[in-house]
Amino acid sequence: MSSSTPRTPSGPRPNRRRFLAAAGLTAVGAALAAVQGSAGAAPVRRPTAGTYRVPIEDVRHTRTWMAWPDSTAIWGRGALAGIQADIALIARTIARYEPVVMLANSASASKARSQCGTSVTVITSIPVDDCWMRDTGPVFRTDGAGGLDAVGLNFNGWGGKQAHAKDALVAERIAAYTGAPFTHAEFVGEGGAIEQDGAGTLMATRSSLLNRNRNPGMSERTLTAEMCEAYGASKVIWFDGVHGQDITDDHVDATSRFLAPGEALVQMPLATDNDAYAKDARQQHRILTESTTAAGGPMAVTRLQGPDYDRIRSGNPDFLASYANYYLCNGAVISAHFGDSRADAAAKATLARRYPGRAVEQLNIDRLGTGGGGIHCVTQQQPVP
Repeated sequence: MSSSTPRTPSGPRPNRRRFLAAAGLTAVGAALAAVQGSAGAAPVRRPTAGTYRVPIEDVRHTRTWMAWPDSTAIWGRGALAGIQADIALIARTIARYEPVVMLANSASASKARSQCGTSVTVITSIPVDDCWMRDTGPVFRTDGAGGLDAVGLNFNGWGGKQAHAKDALVAERIAAYTGAPFTHAEFVGEGGAIEQDGAGTLMATRSSLLNRNRNPGMSERTLTAEMCEAYGASKVIWFDGVHGQDITDDHVDATSRFLAPGEALVQMPLATDNDAYAKDARQQHRILTESTTAAGGPMAVTRLQGPDYDRIRSGNPDFLASYANYYLCNGAVISAHFGDSRADAAAKATLARRYPGRAVEQLNIDRLGTGGGGIHCVTQQQPVP
């Protein structure tokens, strides 16, 4: 949900999803502070170190979890219908490859069913505030022996920026629905803030996680240890990130992704772009090329060229044009196109080369992009144990 190139490279960087943050805070009022206080509640049991591990995303999935947005307080009356249409398109596309379960509030479930179609299962037993399942949903782990459990990252509305009383409970409720044992991590974060290679290496931005709006007073050393314990990893590759310019404080999953252990991908800005996010992307690329994996091996880094914002369809300054925010499902890569035909085609070709044997589906999700998010942001995989 972060790092993309700006429409005007020499100008100030807009605050993506700023209208969402403002609307959400207006709606929640005093209740937000109460939820913030409970979001970091004492965890239940701690997972046994080394037993479970979050696998890389390209493993086989049991299903994909998504959430249906219905809040005009967050989205506004004018934008909500378009966001819902994009969510439905993503869900229908993924459902061609694997089961999709859509969480919806009772009042909007019929609309979700109508737009998503019969290939998507809509349930009303887990209420939601918004659609960002990557951040609110559980992080599933496997043990390589048929075991599955789930970890909650104590979602607090990206540091108290948006209403989240329902979303703060989504991770635990999904885990209960699946029957997976559930634990709270000992830090506050979101799934989009952490990338894993499934073999012991993580990557993340300091701006998002080492932030007093999530983990006040926590040192990088302590946070690294807690992240590794939660994910079954042993190393974190840290990037500085970008503070305070979008609601996520610069999530890594719109810029850098793991392709495999020892292989990463970074979406690069145009050579003429020099805003904070362009500098961030170049730093992420440099750090990854100089990094090693948890096992000590070298890191091969693929460059994924971002689009030219002067050639994309959207003219909205808050638009996020991230090819890197793709989602892997069984047999397919679900990505986006933005109207820069040359860059769109090149991105599709890059993803096809990096994921041979998978179909590459490119979708027009411009309304979601205007909201500052992408396909990875609104999906959460449940791996096969």
